[in-house]
Amino acid sequence: MSPRKSVAEALTTRSSILDRSVAVASVEGLEGLTIGRLAADLGMSKSGVLGHFGSKESLQLAVLERAGEIFRAEVWEPARRVASGLPRLRALCESWISYLERGVFPGGCFFVAAAHEFDGREGAVRDAVEFRFDTWRERLRKEAARAVAAGDLPKGMNAEQLAFELLGLVMALNHAIQLHRDPGAASRARQAVRARLGE
Repeated sequence: MSPRKSVAEALTTRSSILDRSVAVASVEGLEGLTIGRLAADLGMSKSGVLGHFGSKESLQLAVLERAGEIFRAEVWEPARRVASGLPRLRALCESWISYLERGVFPGGCFFVAAAHEFDGREGAVRDAVEFRFDTWRERLRKEAARAVAAGDLPKGMNAEQLAFELLGLVMALNHAIQLHRDPGAASRARQAVRARLGE
């Protein structure tokens, strides 16, 4: 076997482990990831799985990164091409709602679930979850601030407050879909966004 083929196979195997891990963690939490479970699911040895990450914490961090890539592709990329400010803020909210409505992750929003799991803890995984929330809230805040500066939202509107409210709205949507299986939740979320941002 050539070294190039060996590296390619290792990357493919690592990617398969991460894909399975994201699916498991979405439903059962990051703590629900066990090397034994993944090995059985993928037909690998435990050492074969562990060898790609070195520790459970490293695996959890890699899974967060993979989930972040999926979130960016589903929510940020569709809105990125829209003009900044209010148009992009509206597009972000729509792609965000659609991401939950379509069940991109089987357990709902991966990061909401991870936040509930780790918010009372300390450590690298908790810090990584917090960083992703902070980054996303800051993106919302910046677009809101641009919309205010452009006159598309009322002068004096607090962009930080608006970002907080939009984050809470979509977290409530995730709750309604996952816990209550509410078929009308996405429609109500869209109505709430329109009421807050205007048509």
